[in-house]
Amino acid sequence: MSETDDLYERLKKLQEPKGYYFSADRERTIELLAALLVNKRRYGYMACPCRLASGDREWDRDIACPCSYREPDVKEYGSCYCNLYVSAAWNDGTIPHRYVPERRPPGKTRP
Repeated sequence: MSETDDLYERLKKLQEPKGYYFSADRERTIELLAALLVNKRRYGYMACPCRLASGDREWDRDIACPCSYREPDVKEYGSCYCNLYVSAAWNDGTIPHRYVPERRPPGKTRP
């Protein structure tokens, strides 16, 4: 089993009971998980691959996956910003797949 597949299985077991599912687009999900692992090697923590991390763990606390914005994004749009975590309704197509705007404040992009 690859490191990415292992991460997929571990996170799936942790997050699904909380109501967060991986996107049904398995290829995209695997790409995002691989990018999380790259960020973990690069910075020492799994920063959201859809945002620019600073390398300062404390400064980036809000974008460490799962990020602080996941819950409100999934609640409002059915998906987080990068579409890694989604609701069951998003996966089964009972809600529209709308653009998820960035919630991270502009001042948080650089320490």
